Amino acid sequence: MNSAVARGTLRRSEGEPVDEGHLIERIARGDQDALADLYARFGPPLFRYLTQLVEDRGLAEEVLQDTLVVVWQSASRFEARSTPRTWLYGIARRQAHNRTRRKTLPRADESELELTPSGDVEPEKALLANVAREELARAVGRLTFAHREILALIFDGGLSYGEAATLLGIPEGTVKSRLNNAKRALREILSAEEGKR
Repeated sequence: MNSAVARGTLRRSEGEPVDEGHLIERIARGDQDALADLYARFGPPLFRYLTQLVEDRGLAEEVLQDTLVVVWQSASRFEARSTPRTWLYGIARRQAHNRTRRKTLPRADESELELTPSGDVEPEKALLANVAREELARAVGRLTFAHREILALIFDGGLSYGEAATLLGIPEGTVKSRLNNAKRALREILSAEEGKR
């Protein structure tokens, strides 16, 4: 694998950039610290993404562990035809599909969609922010699977349009269209809920 081709980067705790492709190379050589670094960087967003694809939190945790095992076992075969981030999300998506292929489309656990409020927020503001997050989580839960997935990939996973297109096997224009449709559907749901109050 050529790390110059693998374009993604992440930061070490000291603030020094680390090439994601270099992490994959280290994992391929059996470096467990590199796997731990990869998990530290991608574990939380991957977990949130997986909660969009599988039925419950416990299953999402299992799929995340399965994903890391596959990364460990297949890092030496990473050819950098995509970014390391896209490769990783692709593995997670396939693992989730393998676990759920005989089941109906999954619904996300709303609690996983919530964001943790800052500890510096005043109690009243924190309560209002929590209510807003719960409303948003309910609204996102009402979206179609494709819309929930594209929102999770772009906004939570941080994938570029090109990376999402590669992962989903669709043109970049379709990613943009799907994202716009998801945002519009989300606005409509939120507006309808606002109108009921």
